[in-house]
Amino acid sequence: MNWAFLQGLISGVNKYSTAFGRVWLSIVFVFRVLVFVVAAEKVWGDDQKDFKCNTAQPGCHNVCYDHFFPVSHIRLWALQLIFVTCPSFLVMMHVAYREDRERKHRLQFGEGCKRLYKNTGKKRGGLWWTYVLSLVFKMGVDATFVFLVYHIYEGYHFPTLVKCMQAPCPNVVDCFISRPTEKRIFTLFMVVTSLVCILLSFLETVYLVGKRCVEIGRRVRTSRQMQVTASMMDVRSANNLVLESHPDKLSSKDTGSPAPSYSAVVSKT
Repeated sequence: MNWAFLQGLISGVNKYSTAFGRVWLSIVFVFRVLVFVVAAEKVWGDDQKDFKCNTAQPGCHNVCYDHFFPVSHIRLWALQLIFVTCPSFLVMMHVAYREDRERKHRLQFGEGCKRLYKNTGKKRGGLWWTYVLSLVFKMGVDATFVFLVYHIYEGYHFPTLVKCMQAPCPNVVDCFISRPTEKRIFTLFMVVTSLVCILLSFLETVYLVGKRCVEIGRRVRTSRQMQVTASMMDVRSANNLVLESHPDKLSSKDTGSPAPSYSAVVSKT
């Protein structure tokens, strides 16, 4: 594994993620990828060779192993890690597309032209939808593989002894799984980390959708306030026009006829 290449990819994904996304990426890299590469492959590396059955019938050993382990845990987890990390790289590709479009726009119209994007990495427009859909896809992938592990192996428990009656076995034979406790611990560990990643992706989705709803609400309130202010200004301007168009009425009301004067005559008796 080229760790320098992997580090570059992780730093690129981390650059355009939220706080929840960074925690998700740390869990995937440290508790899933490293555990898978360093420990899990060694636990399941000699699985078929150490799967023992108390019979010498040719083919019985392989048939019983295929019955109890139709898909290797290692290959199933490898597919899960590939599918769950691809959406994050799609977000990086979308940002790279924006940056390339912005570069071509500047080359065509000059450096002083108006920018197409204020910030190519800001989650607005199509990038916001790409990011949210990637979160939904990651939740679906993790949930699907958790269910597949439970459905294929009928739970997360590894018994020490299993009984096989598949053809061409002559009768019911006893088969023994190598290191069942260690495999059960690793399986539970991978399942728990998958559930934690599902929870983090769900919280990040709620955060992004809630933040977008708050921004839309603020925008609607601002537009309504602007409409109310504009309507009030229109009413005031209409009143001013009416007053300016009828100045005689206003002056007649202000300068009315003078009040009559009265004189009192006092007679002397």
